[in-house]
Amino acid sequence: MILLLEMTESMDKPIARPRWWRSRRTLLAGCAGLALAALVLTVTMAGFGARSSVRTPAANLTIDTVRHDVFQDFVTLRAKVVPRDIVYLDALEGGQVEQVFVQPGDLVASGQPLLRFRNTALELEVLDREGRLVESITQLQTYEKQLEDTRLANEKAVARIQYDIVRLQRSAERRDALLAKGYVSRDQHEAVHDELAYNRGLLPLQLTANREQETLRRRQTPQIQAELASLRESLVITRAKLESLVLRAPIAGRLTDMDLKVGEIRDRGQRLGQITPNTGFKLQADIDQYYLERVRVGQQGQVEIAGRSSAFRVVRVDPQVKNSTFQIEMAFDQAPPSGLLPGQALEGRLTLGGDRKGLVLAAGPFLERSGGDWVMVLNDGGRRAERRRVRLGRRNAEQVEVLSGLTAGERVLTSDYTSFEKVDQVILTK
Repeated sequence: MILLLEMTESMDKPIARPRWWRSRRTLLAGCAGLALAALVLTVTMAGFGARSSVRTPAANLTIDTVRHDVFQDFVTLRAKVVPRDIVYLDALEGGQVEQVFVQPGDLVASGQPLLRFRNTALELEVLDREGRLVESITQLQTYEKQLEDTRLANEKAVARIQYDIVRLQRSAERRDALLAKGYVSRDQHEAVHDELAYNRGLLPLQLTANREQETLRRRQTPQIQAELASLRESLVITRAKLESLVLRAPIAGRLTDMDLKVGEIRDRGQRLGQITPNTGFKLQADIDQYYLERVRVGQQGQVEIAGRSSAFRVVRVDPQVKNSTFQIEMAFDQAPPSGLLPGQALEGRLTLGGDRKGLVLAAGPFLERSGGDWVMVLNDGGRRAERRRVRLGRRNAEQVEVLSGLTAGERVLTSDYTSFEKVDQVILTK
């Protein structure tokens, strides 16, 4: 009994946990706390990212109210006055400027000499080619004359044979009578008949040869004439090369953009200047590419000239886009106003369609950044503007048509959105 009691007391002795067990619990608790903090931080950051904002003084912003109004479908433009027609002057052959007869700004007549080039190499080339062309023309003319001489010789040969036949036939008839009386010998009688038979047999051969020769001549003569005409034309063109060393005005008008000095060397095809004939003026304007699909030939517009409006119509649309713009040409409906100068700038507007009632908003710099896909709309208190998706339609320099996303009375930021592209709300400060 004593032994059993001692064993029981030793078995009920408490056992202490090691230190590493307490450290593990602390580590697990710390990791859980860090994970919870990271989760809270992530949610917080996500919340801030979804509703990012920027603070901007209200005085730096432009605000407009959406309203019911008439949308005027036009585009403003800055037109430039240009001559209706321009004739360019290019060097046909080129060379060294030997003499200048006129100066920029002079009025010139059609055919008037403007300047003269000196080109020794061209002169030698023209002389050589001219000599070879003349030689070829001479050879063709000689061959043509030979064909004609052959034709005449063949006709003479037939005439000669026919004459001999008639002469010998008469002689044979006389000798037949003399032979019967014994006045001539048989040899003399037969000689005349033999020669007559020879000429009678020769005549068809000569006629056949003449027909063949005539067929050949008639076939070759048009070819020779065509070749001669081509050579003569080439000769004229070759000689004109020397004449092209003198630049002449192709049309009457005012000479511009020609600044040449004696001794300068200009190459073939180089632009030398231009002539502006007195045919009036037209207008040119560059328009934003946004309107490319809406501008058409025949559309009407007006420009302001000395305080008066002048109507015009679009006559050409160049669809090529350069620097985000395309170019149009316009003609005045009536005679151009007096006093216009080339290069003069005029303000005007081009009508694109009919006016229509609807929701409108003032146009502004915000369109360039948002593309018309979203805007910043002020809340009721006017201290915060929030991003909103919208759909905008036609626009002009003053208005933009609202199709959806906004209602009448709402206020929208219409100033530049450069600082708002990556935020969802703008907080207005004093």
